[in-house]
Amino acid sequence: MTQEKTIKVPSGYLMLIMLFIFLAAIIFGITQENPFLIIPAIVLSLTIIPGFILVNPNTSKVLLLFGKYIGTIKENGFYWANPFYKKRGISLRASNFDSERVKVNDKLGNPIMISTIAVWKVKDTFKAAFDVDNYENFVRVQSDAAVRKLASLYPYDNFEDDGQIEEITLRASVNEVSEALEKELAERLDMAGIEVLEARIGYLAYAQEIASAMLKRQQATAIIAARHKIVEGAVSMVEMALDKLSKNNVVELDEERKAAMVSNLMVVLCSDKDATPIVNAGTLNH
Repeated sequence: MTQEKTIKVPSGYLMLIMLFIFLAAIIFGITQENPFLIIPAIVLSLTIIPGFILVNPNTSKVLLLFGKYIGTIKENGFYWANPFYKKRGISLRASNFDSERVKVNDKLGNPIMISTIAVWKVKDTFKAAFDVDNYENFVRVQSDAAVRKLASLYPYDNFEDDGQIEEITLRASVNEVSEALEKELAERLDMAGIEVLEARIGYLAYAQEIASAMLKRQQATAIIAARHKIVEGAVSMVEMALDKLSKNNVVELDEERKAAMVSNLMVVLCSDKDATPIVNAGTLNH
């Protein structure tokens, strides 16, 4: 037997009635001081009791007989089976696993702190019971290995000064990374009969030793990008102002005055602080 076998066993209520009958016989034998009634009733009662099986919803019982796999009971209820069966309970409920934060290197070699959250459940009780030593510990170890491998495949983030832009990053590509992690976990846990319902990154950050430097780098990149947008807008506004002045014949400006006007407008529009202009109360020449 190398795969799960779902079996059905008789209801336990009939044997429960028989147990009550034997207990009544024991009591009656004690009152009558009849050892020929007491001893058989005690033996039969002790034989019946180990055979009772209670299966709660979303749980299962794996049955073994002297080391041989008999089958798995998955339907909830009260049953009775061979009292020599060894019974092992395995939960079929969905379970959450939140791994510890581990330090790994991303694709670019930057140390990062990362953890994973997985939702899983047992789908094959035979594999979970016999193909691995402890399936819950197996989930923990393989989840740690999967998130380490995943982190090494993608960079934490893209920077414009790198020269190479990755399509998928750990920080920005949440859906793609989650799908890759779920697939990796599913392949690793299949041998233990585990079905992965969901897997995603639970925590992601740069390691403490480079967090400050990478934050400054991110801030610098953001500032450069913002300055680029500001300059583009300022040039467009200056160009529009010159065109409007020329088109509406508001004032005639030679090249020198145009250059001065462009310089003043660019300073005002691109400055970090509010400009304090000096009003010219005279003519253009003074």
